[in-house]
Amino acid sequence: MKNNTLPRNSKPVAIWLLVGVGMIIVQIILGGITRLTGSGLSITEWKPIMGALPPMGEQAWQIAFEKYQEIAQFKKLNSHFTVSDFKFIYFWEWFHRLWGRLLGVVFFIPFLVFWKQGRFKKDMVVPLIVLFVLGGLQGLIGWIMVMSGLNDESLYVSHFRLAIHFMAAMVLLVYNFWFALKLLVPEKALVVDASLKKFAWVIIALLTVQLVYGAFMAGLKAGAFAPTWPSINGQMLPENMTTLGERQWSFFSALGNHPIAIHFVHRNMAYLLTVLMIVWTMKAVQNTGSTLFNRIKFLPLALVLVQVFLGIFSVLTSPKAVKQAWGVFEWNAQLHQIVAMLLLLSLVAVVYVLRSKRTVAVSAEKPEEIVVQYQHQ
Repeated sequence: MKNNTLPRNSKPVAIWLLVGVGMIIVQIILGGITRLTGSGLSITEWKPIMGALPPMGEQAWQIAFEKYQEIAQFKKLNSHFTVSDFKFIYFWEWFHRLWGRLLGVVFFIPFLVFWKQGRFKKDMVVPLIVLFVLGGLQGLIGWIMVMSGLNDESLYVSHFRLAIHFMAAMVLLVYNFWFALKLLVPEKALVVDASLKKFAWVIIALLTVQLVYGAFMAGLKAGAFAPTWPSINGQMLPENMTTLGERQWSFFSALGNHPIAIHFVHRNMAYLLTVLMIVWTMKAVQNTGSTLFNRIKFLPLALVLVQVFLGIFSVLTSPKAVKQAWGVFEWNAQLHQIVAMLLLLSLVAVVYVLRSKRTVAVSAEKPEEIVVQYQHQ
């Protein structure tokens, strides 16, 4: 049988990819901190190279502060700010951008070294270049998001652009994680179960929608519109989810704009995912195909349960949110985002380990050697 243990030549590549996964997770966490502290609009310019350095000297800080004073967030929300207050929010946005630049360096330099050393298989080079391009685009997407809040009307960035920025980060994270799994998971750990794999894909698809709505919740601060549970302001099916004050939307438009409608979808999607995850786990228990699968098959259910509880706590504590501070709500919201990432990664790991088919063939070079191939489809 074909041996698929990790060659010594590939170990540095696997470690490099795992470092990338860890750094992307940190970057997403920093993005959450930036959002929760209201720091995202503090830097009003995009300077990919020179922006790596913060303002040097009090005059430079004053100039940066004056640029922030020109936008609506300062005029309508933070007009009481001093330069000291501004430095606090500036730090988190600057650190978030700096970490993104560091990610590019940590990816690009080892990539060139490993490429020169011949550690990559031919079919890995192009996808890894695509990964690098996606990372660069993430910075551009982030700036496009920030631009939506740099005006005389908006207090925050567009929740649609926030969702795009967040989901692009998820794609980058999963893409990198998948590469790491290809190097780290041996063939003996793979399990054939087509129906279980398809079921897991369905859950991932629903989770993707849920993550988008989570970004909508964050962008519109929808939790504070209904800080109750299990009801939504006393109702299980809220009345009139198409109007808010003088604003009115169509039903489908409201699903992407009305805080209560978004809250309703996000909350009930969580219940649906929990039920499906319980059913999936019950089916997975019957499959004891490999040690690795036996270890990870309970992880998604555990994480989804933790995620639901953190979501409830985030909603209930949303009235305790404090501007430019870190309290119980901010902890709940940040942990809610972190567990969402881990839940997605656990499902991706499950999907990778599961296979739809297994074919057995005889090696043309070595007829005495049996080659086992697993198919994703």
